[in-house]
Amino acid sequence: MFDIKPWAEYIVEWAAEDPYDFLITMILSLTPLLIISAGLSWKLAKMIQAKEREEKKKQKRQENIAKAKRVKKD
Repeated sequence: MFDIKPWAEYIVEWAAEDPYDFLITMILSLTPLLIISAGLSWKLAKMIQAKEREEKKKQKRQENIAKAKRVKKD
């Protein structure tokens, strides 16, 4: 099995010995993930808004149909 302890010790030593290089590397490696996350969040928000608009439109249509049926009965 893969042992994490030596790897973690190496990372901690690296961060202690050269913090600027460590931070730059972490920022550069995490930036694409954050960009992907932001893009997917934006896409999900747009999908939710579209679904809410569609549900609102269907509800309004049902209300208008019910209203028209009431008018016809009178």
